[in-house]
Amino acid sequence: MSKKSRPRRLAETEARAVARLVRTSPRKLNLVCGLIRGKSAQAALAELSFSKRRIARETKKVLQAAIANAENNHQLDVDRLVVSEASVGRAFVLGRFHARARGRAASVEKWFSNVTIVVREREETA
Repeated sequence: MSKKSRPRRLAETEARAVARLVRTSPRKLNLVCGLIRGKSAQAALAELSFSKRRIARETKKVLQAAIANAENNHQLDVDRLVVSEASVGRAFVLGRFHARARGRAASVEKWFSNVTIVVREREETA
């Protein structure tokens, strides 16, 4: 006996990819995700390829995974894909310390993030 399969949360024309524990703050990652929200998949890939931000490379990998999931798992047309959702969440914060003068310490927070990208197939315009 196995568990009953749960219904799919996304629509039939959607696919997603998730990256967990990305080593950057959610605030910085959200700036990069804001660049690609609502754009076509090809335009979003081009935007991330030429972005100067370090985290854009990691975000590009997640977008490519979402496109591959759409093509291989859900048989969607790659040319009609649009980034419908690019959400960023907070994972956890590593606490470190920085030695200061007179035996004191200052805290250093190292933030981690989760990113989820959902691509949707655009409806055919007649």
